[in-house]
Amino acid sequence: MLEGKGMIKETDMPEKMQRQAMACASQALDLHDVLDRISIAAHIKKEFDKMYGSGWQCVVGSNFGCFFTHAPGTFIYFGLETLNFLIFKGASS
Repeated sequence: MLEGKGMIKETDMPEKMQRQAMACASQALDLHDVLDRISIAAHIKKEFDKMYGSGWQCVVGSNFGCFFTHAPGTFIYFGLETLNFLIFKGASS
C-alpha cells in the first residue's frame, strides 16, 4: 500500500474522506496494472458509490484537463506514484 505517499493538490473534502480517497487509490494500484487506468478509475468510483451513495466520478491519468461542477465537499485532486487522481460527486442541477 502507498498510503501517505500521495500529494493532495486541491480538495474541499473532509479529512476523513481525503484519507479514504487516497487509500482507495492505493488499493486500486495494488490490484490493477498501472497502465489499466480505466480499471483503476472504475475501482475507485465503485468504492465511493458504496461508501457515499451513487453519482461519483473518477479520472485517472498523468496529463489531463477538465472542467466540471461538483457537489460541495466532494472534490479531491491528488497525485500518487506517477498518476493523478480526480474524484468528485456530480452536482445536481
